[in-house]
Amino acid sequence: MRVLVTGAGGRLGRMVLPRLRGEGWTVRATSRRARTDPSVEWVVVDLATGEGLAEAVADVDAVLHLASSPNRGRQTHRVDVLGTRRLVVAAGQAGVRHLVYVSIVGVDRVPIPYYRHKLAAEQVVAAGPVPWTVLRATQFPEFLDDMLRGASRLGPVLGDPAVLAQPVDPAEVAERLVRRLTAGPLHGIEEYGGPEVLRYDAAVRAWNAARRSRRPLLPVRIPGKLGRALRSGGLVTEATPTGARTWADHLVDTYGGTAAR
Repeated sequence: MRVLVTGAGGRLGRMVLPRLRGEGWTVRATSRRARTDPSVEWVVVDLATGEGLAEAVADVDAVLHLASSPNRGRQTHRVDVLGTRRLVVAAGQAGVRHLVYVSIVGVDRVPIPYYRHKLAAEQVVAAGPVPWTVLRATQFPEFLDDMLRGASRLGPVLGDPAVLAQPVDPAEVAERLVRRLTAGPLHGIEEYGGPEVLRYDAAVRAWNAARRSRRPLLPVRIPGKLGRALRSGGLVTEATPTGARTWADHLVDTYGGTAAR
């Protein structure tokens, strides 16, 4: 069985590729620039223009669609929405039997521009001619880590204490994607999150403890619909199964020592 993986050079793609090979898939991977790897057939594809797509989907049984261009305005629309449409059309013409699209928990509830593009891409996949599965994952711990670094540039850690998050390890998402791909089309949406729901203030305390920092949390309440969605659990899910690796596990592996739980 041959699978095409878009966005294979990203964080999630790098974790998916060896797992697919371990399950016996023959892997063709896309990138916007030429790459070489004896274990993977790399092809150059530009979703924003469609260049290389027809050749990429030829003779593949399934597509794992990971490519995205987050928070880049019109480019996000060109890649995530129009590029997904181009991919779906090309895959349909090539007779692809399953397309798995990775999305984000909360795209239908949280009013963030990037999420609107991801939701539109989901709708393109669902309306297309290829049997499909959408896997929505919660945020990666690396994203939360980077966000806290940005929020503390001026000293205190800024943020809304009551915002809820559910970090999930990208390696576990990669495993779930391979399982969903192997299981065949769901013709629906599955959500997958980390093992625990954290308030922002608890995440900050653990982050400070792991980094041996005493930076105080300076509460800044996020206003309007966005704030209400984030505080009411727009980014979390009750779906099972969940991942196993916790925020504290990530902090210990990243910073050493013992993170507060």
